[in-house]
Amino acid sequence: MPPLPPSHGVRAALAAAIERAVGQPDVDPLLVPSRQPGVDWQANFAMKLAKVVGEPPRAIAEKVAAELGDAGGLLTSVQVAGPGFLNLAFAPAALARWATFALGDERLGVPLAEHPQTVYVDYSAPNVAKEMHVGHLRSTVIGDALVRALEFEGHTVIRANHLGDWGTQFGMLTQHMLDTGVEHLRDFAALGELYRQAKARFDEDAEFKEAARRRVVALQAGDEQTLALWQDLVDVSLAHINAIYAQLDVTLTDEHLMAESFYNPLLPGTVEDLLNAGVATESEGAVVVASERFTDQDGRPSVLMVRKSDGGYGYGTTDLATIRHSAQELKADRMIYVTDARQAQHFAMVFDAASTAGWINGVRPEHVPFGAMLGDDGKPFKTRAGGTVPLTDLLDSAVQRARAIVDERDADLPEDERAAIARAVGIGAVKYADLSTSRQRDLIFSFDRMLALDGNTAPYMLYACVRAASIAERADEHSTAVTALDEPIERTLVLKLADFGDVLELMTETLEPHRLCTYLYELAGLYTRFYEACPVLKADTPERRASRLALCDLTAATLERGLGLLGITVPARM
Repeated sequence: MPPLPPSHGVRAALAAAIERAVGQPDVDPLLVPSRQPGVDWQANFAMKLAKVVGEPPRAIAEKVAAELGDAGGLLTSVQVAGPGFLNLAFAPAALARWATFALGDERLGVPLAEHPQTVYVDYSAPNVAKEMHVGHLRSTVIGDALVRALEFEGHTVIRANHLGDWGTQFGMLTQHMLDTGVEHLRDFAALGELYRQAKARFDEDAEFKEAARRRVVALQAGDEQTLALWQDLVDVSLAHINAIYAQLDVTLTDEHLMAESFYNPLLPGTVEDLLNAGVATESEGAVVVASERFTDQDGRPSVLMVRKSDGGYGYGTTDLATIRHSAQELKADRMIYVTDARQAQHFAMVFDAASTAGWINGVRPEHVPFGAMLGDDGKPFKTRAGGTVPLTDLLDSAVQRARAIVDERDADLPEDERAAIARAVGIGAVKYADLSTSRQRDLIFSFDRMLALDGNTAPYMLYACVRAASIAERADEHSTAVTALDEPIERTLVLKLADFGDVLELMTETLEPHRLCTYLYELAGLYTRFYEACPVLKADTPERRASRLALCDLTAATLERGLGLLGITVPARM
C-alpha cells in the first residue's frame, strides 16, 4: 500500500490521541501552517473541547501531547503553547521518504478515491446552426477542468454535451433549404448566411412561418428528406464546434454528444411519469410542475412547463428527461450541470421535481453556476459594434497577442517553437483567467491582465513550471531521492507538495477549480523562495545537490500535472 502524505498520518495520530486523552472520538483538530521558527503546524482543538471535557484548555493540550508522542516517527517536536495550542514539527526523514515515493509515483503520491463514483457532467452545450461565442467559454472550460480532475481521482466520468439540435428553428432552416434547392452546405459560413436568410423570411413572411412550423412536425415525425437536411445542418455545425474544441484543447468529442434530439423520444414517457407520480398537473391544457419553493412576482407558485397546450415540450422537459435517463439508465451517482447563474432557479425546480418523482433517490444532482463574462468597463463583453464576440475570434486574438510577446522576448527561437509557446500561453491565459476566478463571480476579461508575466496568471505559472523543470536539464542529471531537508523552507515545500491530493479532493467536492489555481500559485511562490534560499546546482554537498534537484523535479511535475488537470499545456521552454 503506498504511503499516505505525512500530514494525513499526523492528523490521524492526533485524532486518536485526543480520543485516548479525553475520551472524545472523531474530533477534527484545526491545523494551520505556522510561521514560527522550528514549527510546521499549529493544532487548535483544546479551546473547543474545554467546555465539553470540563478542563482548562492547556491541561487538555498537555494530556494530548503526552498521548501523541512522536506520532509514529512523523514528528520531531510536540510542544504546548499559549492557552492550549500544540506546536508540531515534522520529522525531516518522514517528509523525505514521502517526497521520494511521490517523485517515483506516476500519481505523485495522490491516492485514488476511496469510493469511486459514476459522475455525469453536463457542460458546454452549444447550439447547431449558431456560432460558438464567449458565452460558451466558461461552461466549457470549467466543465472540462472538473471532468479531468474527477477522472484523475479515479471516478468514472460521463461527459455530456447537451447539443441544441432540435426545435422550431430547424423547421425554419430545413424549409428554407427546400425552397431554395440547397441540399448540402459547403461550410459553416454558408450555414450562417442560410440562417440569416431563413430568419428574415420567418419574421416577415406569415406563409413561410406556417410552412416552417409544418416542417418541424415533419422533422419530429421522422420524414426522411427533412431528416437528411437536418443532419447536414448538424454535421456542418459539429465541424465548426469541434474545431473550436481542438483550439481550446478540451476533451469533448462527438462520442460525448447527448443532444436534445437524443432525448426527444423520452419526453412523452417523462411527462407521463410526472403525472402518474402526482408531481405534474394539467393546467389550461398544459402540463406543469408547481414549485413549493419559488413564487412569481404575483406571489403565485412558479411553474415548470413540461408540456405546452399545443402538445410541444419545453427545455425543462428535456432537463427532466436527462435526469431520469442519467439515474435510471446510466446509473449515475452524481449529476453535475455547468451553466450560468441565471439558470439557478430553473435547475433547483428541476431537481425538486425529479426528487419528488422518486427518480434520484441516493443520487446527488448539483448545479454549478458561474457568473457573467464582462469587459474592463464592467459591462457584458461585446464587440465594438455591440455584438456577441465569436469564441474563435477571442482565442485567435489571445494567441496573436501572446505571439507578439514571445517574438519580442525569444526572437532567437525557431519559428515552430515560438508558435507552440504562443499557443500554449495564449490559450492557457484565457483558460487560467477563467478558472482562477471564483466561478460564482463575474469574470472581468482583460488581455493585459491575463497575459501578464507576474501575478496569478498563466504566463507566470507556465514560466515557474518550465523553470523548475529546467534545473535538471542544466545539471544534466535527474535525482530520484529526497534525502536532505536541512532548511525549514525545504520542509515547508514538501508539506505543500503533499497537499496536492487534498486540494484536488476539495476542488471536486466543491466543484470550484479556483482552489487548484490558488494552490498552484502558492506552490510556485514557495518554490521561488526555496530556490532563492537553497542553492541547488551549487549546493555545498553532493547529497544536498541531489536532494534539491529531486525537489525541483517533484515541484515541476506537480505544477505540470495540476495545470494539465486545468486543461493547460506546459510548453517545453519559455
